[in-house]
Amino acid sequence: MTTAVVRALGVLAHRAAHTRPGEPCACPPPTVLADRADGTVVRSGAVVAKAHASGTDTPGLLTRLGLANDPRLTGILLAPLEPHPAAPLDDRPVTLWPHGRPVDPGDPDAAPWEEAAALLAGLHRTPAPPSLALPPMRGPAKAALAVARMRTARPADPATAPVLEAWHRLPAWARDEVAAPAHRSYFLCHGDLHLGQLVRHPAPHGPWLLIDVDDAGLGDPAWDLARPAAWYAAGILPPEVWLRFLDAYRAAGGPAVRAEGDPWPELDVPARALTVQCAALAFAKSATEDRTPDEVEQAMIDACARIASLPPELGAGHSS
Repeated sequence: MTTAVVRALGVLAHRAAHTRPGEPCACPPPTVLADRADGTVVRSGAVVAKAHASGTDTPGLLTRLGLANDPRLTGILLAPLEPHPAAPLDDRPVTLWPHGRPVDPGDPDAAPWEEAAALLAGLHRTPAPPSLALPPMRGPAKAALAVARMRTARPADPATAPVLEAWHRLPAWARDEVAAPAHRSYFLCHGDLHLGQLVRHPAPHGPWLLIDVDDAGLGDPAWDLARPAAWYAAGILPPEVWLRFLDAYRAAGGPAVRAEGDPWPELDVPARALTVQCAALAFAKSATEDRTPDEVEQAMIDACARIASLPPELGAGHSS
């Protein structure tokens, strides 16, 4: 993060929050909501300004903003305040959004798993707008970037061998080397679903909406279920929570998995890919911060070791 970027985002958000000349202002100072490699987010009043990652595909981002503005997705995706990015900051595109109340990390029992599932099902059921040339959703690309980041942070570290073995057992489409199978590549997908991607809008008691369309596009809808599936398989997400999420998705007509019976033929490959992604990021972040992986991170690393120890015919199951 640079102070100049944060200050500029605060000014943009504040200006957007006060569109009427001479409007009185009682806003507190701008606050930084997030500062990561994939984006810096600053709030002023009812408006949030986001500087996207350096190197962002701006035409692709513009198309994704069009998706968030599509009236058929009202009530599913939070729409931006402006249909086009603002002037870039340090070559980083900037977008403006209404502020929404996020999930409370201190109250896991109130986490909106059923609401998230229903929103995903609605997104996946919506036909892609014919007027938008949507790119592929970036789920596999993010997994590949996580593995590359791990390799850079821990070159030739033998501890990463199970993660790399689990990675190499994935089909090429899940490693972002080829396109996804045609019959699973045309659904609208979020691309990076986790509980941090939901807000209540209008805040604080409005309905839940999905945010952050940076990775949205066309692809396999099972990818959007893969993170909770991977957490469940690794023992992080309790079985009853996973079943609540899965049952709510099915009840809402979600097409990512069959309507009843075993969901894993569809979920197996994406869940293994998300397991590798989480483990690779755990190794990369812990190396950067000069620490050992924490309990949750270690659970994902251990899950990769179990995947790597499977017989080849099991490790490669459901790879088409």
